[in-house]
Amino acid sequence: MTEPRYDVVGIGLGPFNLGLAALLDGLDGEDVDACFFEQDAEMSWHEGMLIEGTSLEVPFLADLVTLADPTNPHSFLNYLRETGRIYEFYFYETFQIPRREYNDYLRWVAERLDSTRFSRRVTDVHWDATADAFRVEAIDPETDEEIVCLADDVALGVGSRPHVPDHLQGHPDRDVFHTSRYLHRRERCLDADSITVVGSGQSAAEVFLDLLQRQPDGDYRLDWLTRSEGFFPMEYSKLGLQHFTPEYTRYFYDLPQERKDEVREGQDLLYKGIDPDTSANIYDTLYRRSIGDRDPDVGLFAMSEVEDIEARDGAYRLDCRQWQTDEAFVHDSEVVVLGTGYRRPIPSFLSPLGDRIAFDDQSRFRVTADYRLEADLPGRLFVQNADLHTHGVGAPDLGMGCYRNACIVNQLVGREVYPEDTDTVFQDFAVEEFVERTPGTDRETTDRQEPDARHGTHASTPPEDRS
Repeated sequence: MTEPRYDVVGIGLGPFNLGLAALLDGLDGEDVDACFFEQDAEMSWHEGMLIEGTSLEVPFLADLVTLADPTNPHSFLNYLRETGRIYEFYFYETFQIPRREYNDYLRWVAERLDSTRFSRRVTDVHWDATADAFRVEAIDPETDEEIVCLADDVALGVGSRPHVPDHLQGHPDRDVFHTSRYLHRRERCLDADSITVVGSGQSAAEVFLDLLQRQPDGDYRLDWLTRSEGFFPMEYSKLGLQHFTPEYTRYFYDLPQERKDEVREGQDLLYKGIDPDTSANIYDTLYRRSIGDRDPDVGLFAMSEVEDIEARDGAYRLDCRQWQTDEAFVHDSEVVVLGTGYRRPIPSFLSPLGDRIAFDDQSRFRVTADYRLEADLPGRLFVQNADLHTHGVGAPDLGMGCYRNACIVNQLVGREVYPEDTDTVFQDFAVEEFVERTPGTDRETTDRQEPDARHGTHASTPPEDRS
């Protein structure tokens, strides 16, 4: 039996590869034969964190297709039109949509596309020299049926995985679990006498807020620990958000890798902090709960590393250390919710290609400017959201996913069918761009000025210190 052959096979169906499928489906006059495999039985996006009342952190324009093609039938606005909700959304009057509705939108798109294949877990990808193509092997997780196809190119969109540090593992998932499992374990939390949330990102904050709002009925002790210096809000100013643009991505990509790593270390609050509205809701709830000299029975403590968890007397003892003062303390809790982030391991199905794919000195993919893995292969391996270290903070951003997919589609087609936007922001990041656009500026260097003898400082004004 002849194996089916596709121009491109996508592996994984999160928002990024689903967006690629949607843009390919919307091509006018172009024929790209595509197929997308997903191991789950249906489309689901962070199902364990679809807490009632939570919203997407980006505007609805950052849907799967609009920033590349506003006329595409798979847009969020068309979803509203087709599902009879467009007037309700009109009066909703906000750019940020409920997270549960975004998940429903993704399901709607996935069901409309002929290229999506669910219950397909990819087990092996290797280069078939005879066919001059990638050979993609998969199984149906429920029936063990084997599926094989050939692909000229592959798009990797397997996403990140919940990460629990080794020293916090080894406990019953019913009691000690990652935030990604929260809704599946919420009833257990509500039955507990004490709950501790660990971490200070958006997921941890949303879990803490949900438990805080339910605390009067549950009558449990609630604590929040983080090793971060504080419970800081995410940078959400309009000028700050211009880091999530094609311009900044190109600027960041051209930096030396060592400098990229240094820069990214200082940018956590551009994409890892707490949404300001969530932070405000937490504070306001605590304030109202404390009126009349009442005790909210809540604790928040930053700068504290959880070094170990030990089961003890039906609960768990957390060995902690306040790292600024180097003071150790212990904390007991019946349930522990870990907001310890996500990691992006190298997919095991790429093992047959391992010696043909290039990695940097930290065992990370080497990624080209146009989102391909550097590899000694005739076919191309495109990557989705595996390029944070090479392309910067925009890599996991839903809005930038559309731009990345436009670049990938253009390569698959062989010409620019979707615009690869330039000049989208009011600021410049590279010296060359600033010099070109700014009168009275050139690239000529001058010697550093000598200190001003009258003041003992340089005559030029130093830049302001943000701290």
